[in-house]
Amino acid sequence: MKFLRKFLDNQEKHFEGNGKLKAWFPLYEAIDTLLYTSGKVTRGASHIRDVLDLKRVMTMVIYALLPTVLFGLYNTGYQANLMIEKLGGIAKPEVLQQVTAVWQGKLVYFLGIGFDPGNFFANILHGLVYFLPIYIVTLAAGGFWEVLFAIIRKHEVNEGFFVTSMLFPLILSPTIPLWQVAVGISFGVVIGKEVFGGVGMNILNPALVARAFLFFAYPVSLSGDAVWVAVDGATKATPLSNLAAGGTVSTWDAFIGLIPGSFGETSTLAILIGAVILIVSGIGSWRIMISIIAGMTGLSLFFNFFVKTSTNPMFAVTPIQHFVLGGFALGLVFMATDPVSAAMTKKGKYMYGILIGVLVVLVRVVNPAFPEGMMLAILFGNVFAPIFDKIFIKANMKRRLLRNGIR
Repeated sequence: MKFLRKFLDNQEKHFEGNGKLKAWFPLYEAIDTLLYTSGKVTRGASHIRDVLDLKRVMTMVIYALLPTVLFGLYNTGYQANLMIEKLGGIAKPEVLQQVTAVWQGKLVYFLGIGFDPGNFFANILHGLVYFLPIYIVTLAAGGFWEVLFAIIRKHEVNEGFFVTSMLFPLILSPTIPLWQVAVGISFGVVIGKEVFGGVGMNILNPALVARAFLFFAYPVSLSGDAVWVAVDGATKATPLSNLAAGGTVSTWDAFIGLIPGSFGETSTLAILIGAVILIVSGIGSWRIMISIIAGMTGLSLFFNFFVKTSTNPMFAVTPIQHFVLGGFALGLVFMATDPVSAAMTKKGKYMYGILIGVLVVLVRVVNPAFPEGMMLAILFGNVFAPIFDKIFIKANMKRRLLRNGIR
């Protein structure tokens, strides 16, 4: 590693000052700080020093996401292998033909990974075949726009994109076309963040903006009521759509995560491990998490006890079911708590969270044609977050003026 450090130091002169590659300094700086901690520190008594800088915050969020990512890989492979087993396994020529009709299945077959749902490593590797291409395309397409805007604006490439690049694949279907991944993350980075001025100035969560664009532009790929399986032409109903149709879903399976769904939304247990990491480290706001749960619980209990109808089974969905199904837990922990697009004041965080919790139930229950709702609820909450902050900041200023006898 000393060789790499020396090599980067020797190249720095070409990117700084009047170096011939000065226009590409943001790209050099991004690579250098990704591999090593910056050697530049503040000097003078006027600066406040803290070990928790932006890079460490983003790194901690990625650590918190790892349990969700790992279980997402396992469950993706497990659901695919389970469907293949139910169809008779690869011993049947027609099943083999269906599996190898998609390039991921063909790769799994020729690599000899196997399609056994009881094999832990076969499930992980099968899931990785789906996740890795989506993640690489997200990094490449989104990273291109990040570097381009950094070069044009002559500022450093911000580490925040690494969190976005990790979150975005987790909210996608594993069989989404890769060109749609590139288009979606491009829209999310450019329209959701850069047009507002970049990191720290965006009012919406970029990963959710990207998914919302894909949802409305290409609804076939993100329908919300049916999900992929690796076997060509086979689909499964999502747990929420099962409930909307009057079916049943195992709450325990939903909590553990052994159900169909996007990469990162199935395992509430893995997500809660990440929540503990974020709360203990002081990065994730427990006020937002608690208030979202309170808003969701309050409205869903109201529907459970006071609304009786046989035409819409979603009114009978309990708070526990809302919590463990769909993207509620993932959005609760990693999306709604985004420090840039969420409310900043303490009281504002409570209002912001309650609004999201209420909205997600309204979308899921009152509009049974769209059984999800967390994505739209958080984006709506992002829009109102500055308003909540302004209300409580003005109220605090007024109290302070009155306290000092100023009217």
